Amino acid sequence: MYQLRPYQSEAVNAVISHFRSHRDPALIVLPTGAGKSLVIAELARLAKGRVLALAHVKELVEQNHGKYESYGLQAGIFAAGLKRKDQSNKVIFGSIQSVARAPDEFFDDFSLLIIDEAHRIPSEQQSQYQNVISKLQNAQAKLCILGLTATPYRLDTGWIFEYHYRGFVACFEPRFFKRCIYELPLRYMIDQGYLTQPIQIDAPVACYDFSELRRSKQGGSFAMADIASTLSQQKRVTPGIVGHIQKLAVDRQGVMIFSATVEHAKEILALLPEDNSAIILGDTEHKERDRIIQEFKQRRIKYLVNVSVLTTGFDAPHVDLIAVLRPTESVSLFQQIVGRGLRLSEDKTDCLILDYTGQGFDIFQPEIDQEKPDSDAEIVEVACPICEFKNQFWGYTDGDGHVIEHFGRKCKGAQEDPVGGTIIACSYRFRFKVCEQCGAENDIAARICHHCQSILVDADSKLRKAMELRDAHVMRPDTMIFSRGFDKKKRLRLEIAYYDVDANVLKEFYYLESQSQIKAFYYNFARMHHRMPGQAIHIHSVDDAIAQQQIFRMPHFIIARKKSYYWQIRDKIF
Repeated sequence: MYQLRPYQSEAVNAVISHFRSHRDPALIVLPTGAGKSLVIAELARLAKGRVLALAHVKELVEQNHGKYESYGLQAGIFAAGLKRKDQSNKVIFGSIQSVARAPDEFFDDFSLLIIDEAHRIPSEQQSQYQNVISKLQNAQAKLCILGLTATPYRLDTGWIFEYHYRGFVACFEPRFFKRCIYELPLRYMIDQGYLTQPIQIDAPVACYDFSELRRSKQGGSFAMADIASTLSQQKRVTPGIVGHIQKLAVDRQGVMIFSATVEHAKEILALLPEDNSAIILGDTEHKERDRIIQEFKQRRIKYLVNVSVLTTGFDAPHVDLIAVLRPTESVSLFQQIVGRGLRLSEDKTDCLILDYTGQGFDIFQPEIDQEKPDSDAEIVEVACPICEFKNQFWGYTDGDGHVIEHFGRKCKGAQEDPVGGTIIACSYRFRFKVCEQCGAENDIAARICHHCQSILVDADSKLRKAMELRDAHVMRPDTMIFSRGFDKKKRLRLEIAYYDVDANVLKEFYYLESQSQIKAFYYNFARMHHRMPGQAIHIHSVDDAIAQQQIFRMPHFIIARKKSYYWQIRDKIF
């Protein structure tokens, strides 16, 4: 019988508490090496009804089954890869591929479905996971569904859950998992000695240049053809990288090398010691794959090269050097790769993480659902002025670490109604698109107004339309200057001038003598231009505005229309 660690007990209790009052599919997030199989075993042991635990590979099915039977209990296996198709046991551990083909009577009477590596559930309704879930729910309407993962994020859809128990909305669009009910940070696991200390080295000695890669529109992954083309132009880099790996691996026990393509993997293997290295590809025959993995786990070979097949469901605790030679589309995928080397093992004091991609991912960095604007951006913390929730967005800091600009759109703070359990999201938007019909604030990427359902004109359409008009002028400003100015009646006003590279100028003016004028300046200029939306702006005079002009950002484009004898600024695109 295993003794659960405190956080494992907390995860189990969170699940029990949730399903006592809800039937929404729930998710718990535990880092690689946190012992998800023990949590699954304990939940299956405590469940009053029948339990089905699914995984996507036979290794995980076997591992989770083994942990459950370590309690001295019996469980069935339904996995063709393990040559067993048990159906009558109270608890069954199955592979999704086999269970999806099970006879209809198999799905009767299950009260709890547990899905390991739950981030693998696709959004398509016709997927194997969705078909299995539908059959189980048809047989048992009150089925409890629990997902477990170390990385609750998919490249094609983003976060896989909607609401987090710590009080924020991860995704404003519908997701299969409605709530994340427990999460354990990777840093906690390392600080408490449950995982090995990682030593991360970015771009050591030499690295590939993947900076020109662009994600494909389908699934958010890098196109393999683009990766292959990039590598073919940098073949001279590979021998130096592999030589560097071997130099640092002299005193290491097990080395995993993650390559980008099959050709790349074979190139790497040819540069490694022939009698101490092996390769696993997607089409490696199952028996050969099992043999190689066993030899690696038994330390008969030191170097194991693979292409996207050992990022999850692989357990070799002695691994103490991870070499990343493939571009990773997100920090979640990078964390999955690094997780292969963080398990505890005898005579293992740390794990060396060598990143030869130049992407600079941080294993402790959370996933951000917006694209990183540029290489200088970093994750910054921004408090909501309404609910005070501390959001994490991409942004910039100054030399003292103070946030000077961020790219957040909407506050993710939320509260759960203690009576009805309804999730009430904070409505504050840091940046927004105003509906020209009703004035409602919408997400800057929205196409339909959430309030009046009017079609929102996007920036590209605005630019195209303006360029077609004879009385419109489109400027791409190069400089924005604040200065004191006076109107014909000698009244002081703030003059904001925009210059392009040809010294053409467009101007706008604001009076700041009364509270109503100050509010007009805030809504018509300051809130739109502010580098730190949500942060209080203390401007009460023209001199205040000039003194603080560095807090305002310059628009990418300005659209002006001819009015009498001057150009009037009508729209700005940021």
